[in-house]
Amino acid sequence: MSPFRLRLPPTLDSVTALQEALDSWSEEAGLPMPVAMRLALVAEEVAANVANHATGASYFEFGATLQAEGVRLSLTDDGPDYDPLAHTAPDTAAPLEERDPGGLGIHLVRTMTRDAVYAREGGLNRLTCTLPLGG
Repeated sequence: MSPFRLRLPPTLDSVTALQEALDSWSEEAGLPMPVAMRLALVAEEVAANVANHATGASYFEFGATLQAEGVRLSLTDDGPDYDPLAHTAPDTAAPLEERDPGGLGIHLVRTMTRDAVYAREGGLNRLTCTLPLGG
């Protein structure tokens, strides 16, 4: 299966376009529905973070490669230096009124994927991780 690669401007409309293209790729790749749904959720979360928070970014690029151990994902953007993995995980056991807003998207990415790594290289933010094929 050919790798998936899509470069878009960092807008919420682009997040929708990414979802549509990724749905087609997932179907062509024969991904089981639960894996395709987790892939769509992870992609939406990381792309929406760029669209909503990467002030000054001119693009984001999302990639997915099917491998034996899972789907290897990458998100690259040219926004300001920002490591989403540097933030502490939210306390999901605390009552809603006691929680700080935000942080649940990257929490989902951390819990649904393995080997998440952030790097700032050549003026670009790069987040990579693997989405397991099994439960």
